[in-house]
Amino acid sequence: MAGHSHWASIRHKKGVVDARRGKLFSKLAKHITVAARNGGGNPADNLRLRYAIDDAKAESMPKDSIERAIKKGTGELEGAALEELVYEGIGPGGVSIMLDLLTDNRNRTSSEIRSIFEHRGGNLGKTGSVSWKFERKGILVFPCRLIGEERLYEAAIEAGAENIAVEEDQYIVTSKPADFDAARGVLQNLLEGLRPKPDKKKGEEEGGSVFTRAELGRIPINTIMVDPAKAPALLDLLNELEEHDDVQHVYCDFELPEEAVKGSGP
Repeated sequence: MAGHSHWASIRHKKGVVDARRGKLFSKLAKHITVAARNGGGNPADNLRLRYAIDDAKAESMPKDSIERAIKKGTGELEGAALEELVYEGIGPGGVSIMLDLLTDNRNRTSSEIRSIFEHRGGNLGKTGSVSWKFERKGILVFPCRLIGEERLYEAAIEAGAENIAVEEDQYIVTSKPADFDAARGVLQNLLEGLRPKPDKKKGEEEGGSVFTRAELGRIPINTIMVDPAKAPALLDLLNELEEHDDVQHVYCDFELPEEAVKGSGP
């Protein structure tokens, strides 16, 4: 089981059922604010903002909260200045970890992240210490039930995708960063047309993203198999990092042995 995508799957499922919605919305709001600050408040002219809003809507973030985050980014409302950071470190079992963060206090965040690594058996590294083990990719993840493999391959390759993998019950489509917008647009239109109508008797609602992940992220060039004895400590570290208010994304380069996978679900 490839750790980078398995961890992302755990992270997503955890976020969906997490009762602490306020923390999730806070992270989404930061992402929207920074996108609006860097590219303007009109999602039609700012792809990063449009995608950030899509992510927020997929998690049922209230419309007024989204609008408030945009206004903070454009300066219409007062808000703390947010800085984008990338941290690198090593976790239990020698696993390489990269973090994308948004913070209003670099010193506080650095101290807290370093403390989490040290208390969980890892080490926060210097810039460049593990980044060479990852490459930037567009990442699209969605349920296999939405489309057959043959039809997906035809559409995805034509849209500029580089690779399609199946993990558990989801497709993972990757592309070069430059091709991400095109691939996302093509697949989103295709999948929305194929998505089953919601079953209102089961409380299912209209709308929401067809993707469980859609981001410009990091993929490990190679992965390492984690000793089963180290897996619990590693997952504890990743969980604590993920829970930190300033951490937006967590990327790793590990694989879990089957016995650890079975016990690592949410």
